[in-house]
Amino acid sequence: MVDLVVREYGTGTGLVIALHGGPAAAGDLAPLARELGKRWHVLEPFQRGSGGRPLTVATHVRDLNDLIGERCGGGHPVLAGHSWVAMLALAYAADHPTVSAGLILIGCGTFSAAARAEFEARLDARLTPRDRACLAGLKQAQVSADHRLAAEGRLMTRVYGYDIENVAEEIASVDAAAHERTWADMVRLQRDGTYPAAFAAIRVPVLMLHGQQDPHPGGLISDDLRAYIPHLEYRELPRCGHSPWLERQARRAFFDMLTSWLEERLRSVAEGAG
Repeated sequence: MVDLVVREYGTGTGLVIALHGGPAAAGDLAPLARELGKRWHVLEPFQRGSGGRPLTVATHVRDLNDLIGERCGGGHPVLAGHSWVAMLALAYAADHPTVSAGLILIGCGTFSAAARAEFEARLDARLTPRDRACLAGLKQAQVSADHRLAAEGRLMTRVYGYDIENVAEEIASVDAAAHERTWADMVRLQRDGTYPAAFAAIRVPVLMLHGQQDPHPGGLISDDLRAYIPHLEYRELPRCGHSPWLERQARRAFFDMLTSWLEERLRSVAEGAG
C-alpha cells in the first residue's frame, strides 16, 4: 500500500503523473497539475519525507513504481517532472523502461561538472546585493531548517524566473532533511558514474522543455542527456525562467507545447502504438 499523499485531478482517460521539485517541495506543481487535469487524469504525489525509510533516489523510484502499480490500473502514464524530479523521472524510466508512456522534463537539473559550473556562474551573476543579504539573513535567523528552506525556495523562485506572476503559495510542506538526504544521493550517483550513463536504457519518448533564461543551462544539459538518450526532443522557451507555468510571457507557449505533445503521445498509447 502506497503511504504517500496523492492529489488527483480530472477524469480523462490519459494518465499523467505530475512530480514536484525540491527535493521535498511538496505541492509546488499544483498549478500545472490542475491545468493538465482539465483534459487528462492527473496524479500529483507528494514525495516521501524524512523520519522513515532512508531517503535515496532508489527509495523515490520504488515509491513511484508502487504508486503506478496501485493507482494506474495497468495503464502507462506520462511522467511530467520539474527540476530535480525531472532527474528522478529519468532514473525511474532507466530502472523501469516499459512502464511509463513518456517523460516530460521541465527545467531539468544538471548531470555534468561543466553544466553545474555554468549553472553556478549564471546564478551568481543573477543574485543582487539584496538577494545575497536576504540569503545571509536566513542563514542567521533563529528558525527551523524547514522554515529556512521554504523561505530560500520562495526567494529562488523569483531569482530563477524571468517575468513570473505573483501567485499564492502552493507548497504544502518543505522537509529540509528530506531535501538534503535525497539530493546528496543524487550527487553521489552522478559522482560514481551511475547517472547519466544508466539513461541509455530509456526507450520511451522524452520531451525536454526549458526556459531560455533559466540559470540551469538547458543546452548543456540536453547535450549531456542526448549522449545516452539520442531520441530526446529539446525545446527552449524564450523569455522564460525555471518554472514556465508561472511566466507571464511564456506560459501560453509552454502549455501549447506541452498539451500538443501530450495529446499525440497519449493518443498513440490509447491506439496501442506504444
